[in-house]
Amino acid sequence: MTDKMTVVCMSHKEDVDGLCSAALVKAAFGADSVILSDYPSLIPRLEKLANAEKRADKLFICDLGLSKKNEARFVELLSKMSDAGTAVTYIDHHDISAETAKALKKAGVALVHTIDECTSVQVYNKYKKKLPAHAVFFAAMGALTDYMEARPIASGLVSRYDRQFLMLEATAMSYMISASQKDEDFLEKMVDTLARMKYPHDVKGGFELAEKYAKKVAAAVETIQEGIVKLDNLAHAPSTVDLSSSMVVNFVLGSTGKPAAMVYKLKEDIGSYVVSIRGSKECKAHLGRLVNEVATDLGGSGGGHDRACGAVVPKDKLEKFIATLDKRIS
Repeated sequence: MTDKMTVVCMSHKEDVDGLCSAALVKAAFGADSVILSDYPSLIPRLEKLANAEKRADKLFICDLGLSKKNEARFVELLSKMSDAGTAVTYIDHHDISAETAKALKKAGVALVHTIDECTSVQVYNKYKKKLPAHAVFFAAMGALTDYMEARPIASGLVSRYDRQFLMLEATAMSYMISASQKDEDFLEKMVDTLARMKYPHDVKGGFELAEKYAKKVAAAVETIQEGIVKLDNLAHAPSTVDLSSSMVVNFVLGSTGKPAAMVYKLKEDIGSYVVSIRGSKECKAHLGRLVNEVATDLGGSGGGHDRACGAVVPKDKLEKFIATLDKRIS
């Protein structure tokens, strides 16, 4: 008798696209282990996997974009696992250099990548023959909350559902995720629920959690407004409320009318600010590429989409980071 094949999925823990990607992989391949990660913990968790005594037969990495600071180590670790016999698949929609894509393929990694569709849509589109028909709902939620519902494949998936119902479920799930970043057991329970083709409203206690978070959001709006600084092209504010940075930065962007907005929060344990950035339709710069370049030059890291990205910036370089972004955003 042969041992059962082990399947591991590592996916982004901070948004609907990441959790839906994990749920789709688990539904398609029966993943034994789901590892939910943010960007700072990506490499440490990969190192733990690469050095584990028992290797996985299949490893899927979803919705975890790279930066100039970590891409070489990322390729090195995946190459090590591939050489050890693990079939590695990397599925993502963040900007990636041609050199890194080439290096991943050379390392034996199956690369599923386009910046034109969110990750959960790519997972669904790649493995839909292995998935039940209802699985398309989770790809549609990922596209909607990543603001990519108008893309070629996603638009066809989103149009299959009543828009209000889809928005309700996707928004509630987004609030559940934001409220539970320190509770990975709950996040994993959400993935398990979706992988069984249940809705977010089927997650026990989930809608109650989303309601509490919505009240917290409403109470925080006035506080956020008080801290906003408006520059020529960039509005920025410290994240002083107990909300996800992505939530706060959207308020800053919407209330100022600037091409881009940024919020930041100091993490004393790493001596750096964690930054979240969003761009409006008027923003002509590709923010992911720009932030990757500027943050790396200042000793930090960053990257993401054209209008949504993040960075880690050394404590003493924040003012320089802000000034450089404001100058280069148009």
